[in-house]
Amino acid sequence: MKRSVFVGFVLFALIPLNEAGCWKGFLKEGATHCQDGADKTWHPVGSSWTNSRCDQCDCDSTSLTCCYGMPRVMNIAEDCTVEYDYDTCTFKVFKKSDPTIECPHAAVLK
Repeated sequence: MKRSVFVGFVLFALIPLNEAGCWKGFLKEGATHCQDGADKTWHPVGSSWTNSRCDQCDCDSTSLTCCYGMPRVMNIAEDCTVEYDYDTCTFKVFKKSDPTIECPHAAVLK
C-alpha cells in the first residue's frame, strides 16, 4: 500500500510537466504536406520551419511535430516587464520605469 501511495504522489508531481514544449499531429497515409496550425500554411514532407508564434516545426512522412520556441519568463520583480519580439523570436526583461535597465529573471521553455 505504501508503495502505491508513493507512486501516486510521484505521478501527481509530474502533472505540471505535461505542458511539455512539444505536440504532435499525425498525417493521413500518403500525405505530401503538413499544415501549420498557427499560420495555416502548408509545408512539404521533409521540411522544417519556425512559425509566427516562434514554434519550431518539422513535417515528416507520418506526422507534424511542433515545439515551443519562446521561453516563458519567470521570477521577475514587480517593477519589471517582459517584451516578446515575435519577428526575431527573442525577448527582453527590463525595468518598467527605464527600459535601458535589464532585470534578472529565469526563463524556461514550456
